[in-house]
Amino acid sequence: MEFTIKSRNGKISDRQRAHIEEKLSKLGRYLNGITSITVEVQHEHQRNVGEVYRVQTTLVAEHGVILRAEERAADLYAAIDEVQEVLQRQIQRYKDKYWRRSRELRRATNGLTPAEEVAITEAEAETMTAPAETEPVAKVIRTKTFRLRPMFVDDAIEQMELLGHNFFVFQDAETMQISVLYRRRDGNYGVIVPEVG
Repeated sequence: MEFTIKSRNGKISDRQRAHIEEKLSKLGRYLNGITSITVEVQHEHQRNVGEVYRVQTTLVAEHGVILRAEERAADLYAAIDEVQEVLQRQIQRYKDKYWRRSRELRRATNGLTPAEEVAITEAEAETMTAPAETEPVAKVIRTKTFRLRPMFVDDAIEQMELLGHNFFVFQDAETMQISVLYRRRDGNYGVIVPEVG
């Protein structure tokens, strides 16, 4: 398992690095074949909370499995612990939903596996979400591209739940239109279908 630990502002001490590697290497118990884990640490100031650490982690495993978690806490160690718990839950959810299906069911018409779709959806979500900024004017700091594949609404719901997002952009397999699935406040789902013209 290869670790890449980056700090956007400030320096990671040897003790902090050891804690990060120790906590996240335990994920190997839950998912075999983890090839790399990338951890990005940023120390930032938020208006209402004060000084916080933001830890963004991307886990890559065999068969195209990519999982991502981001947590904030006043203490770096607490943020790492929370990220580890989130990734552990995502691994369990992934195994429950996708490993029990046959390989044929996991293959899409364009050859993408659900894990690849998770990565695409993650990129899509990052494109549409804006980070908390202390500046009064928000700006675009990252642009992501992703491939869409035809899927049914039920599959889109599963993908959205796997990622833990509130929305999901997909190509409807029945109509071949780009659609946006979202979670409503009452716990149900809605679908937005854009109409050109």
